[in-house]
Amino acid sequence: MSNNVEEKILHGTTTVGIKAKDGVVLCADMRASAGYFIANNNTMKIQKIDLHAGLTLAGGVADAQNIVDILRYHSNLHRVEKQGPISIHSLSRLCSLIFHQNRGYPFMADILVGGYDANGPALFNIDMFGSVEEKSYVTTGSGSPVAYGLLEEEYREDLTIEDAKKIALRAVKAAIVRNIGTGDGINIAIMDKDGFRLLTDEQKKAVIEL
Repeated sequence: MSNNVEEKILHGTTTVGIKAKDGVVLCADMRASAGYFIANNNTMKIQKIDLHAGLTLAGGVADAQNIVDILRYHSNLHRVEKQGPISIHSLSRLCSLIFHQNRGYPFMADILVGGYDANGPALFNIDMFGSVEEKSYVTTGSGSPVAYGLLEEEYREDLTIEDAKKIALRAVKAAIVRNIGTGDGINIAIMDKDGFRLLTDEQKKAVIEL
């Protein structure tokens, strides 16, 4: 890939996923960068896939958005044909298949898929080669080394979704302070028995001072 093309791919980010005992939290900053240029400071890196599922985007924004469209299509198709929601495990395997089928011209993206289905909360990381890993907590993007330091110190198996929200916001905030590719605000979504919900600015400020 030429340097010219590399510079035009929007990337640079920190995304965090945490599985709590009662749900899943997905969190991400809002900056998209192209090289050292801030291309967009209001990028929505958390996307709703279905009523019970969402994902985070890291890497090439255009590639990741293409994957979002494909997953939404198949998730809606499953809901119509099977009269119920697709499992989070099946959604992650489908995402893996999309990456694997395009390995000749790979999607430059790293995806976190999370949600709450009949089996409870689930969180998966899918990389550009199609590898799938189920995770209790995970972070991707250029700010992930900073975020991992906080996650590894704070994560516990008995976390509630309220605990997980605070940890995820703190992890992304720490990456914003220390990583040039991360910044310009934070978005956070939760998925539990009541479905997918993106937190408002007021709800975020009630958890942590941003």
